[in-house]
Amino acid sequence: MQHTLDDIGKLVLRLALGILILLHGIAKLVNGIAPIEGMVTAMGLPGFVAYGVYAGEVLGPLLLIVGFHARIGAALIAVNMLFALALAHTHELASLTGSGGWALELQGMFLFGAIALALMGPGRISVNRR
Repeated sequence: MQHTLDDIGKLVLRLALGILILLHGIAKLVNGIAPIEGMVTAMGLPGFVAYGVYAGEVLGPLLLIVGFHARIGAALIAVNMLFALALAHTHELASLTGSGGWALELQGMFLFGAIALALMGPGRISVNRR
């Protein structure tokens, strides 16, 4: 089966986003999520909501990396990033860096990359081959 450049591009995007987000998830598996629980409860939400970070930073990236239900994995990451923006970064939404870039460039790239993958799908170089 011949793969198109679109499929290779989707693979590169899936691997980059999946691996970079998974590193955050691994850190939370090793160090715990107490800081996130604090932010969640400070916003008036129940503490168990913080455990959703594992879906967005471990399960979602793993689904993306292997291309198994990657649209769901990407959606989990996108929701996770929306929570991250709301919990930890609202004060930076309209901020620029000293060099003129958006203060939330990395978070924005993670969010919009996840949305793009949720819309496009994983491509044919994936377990689901779609």
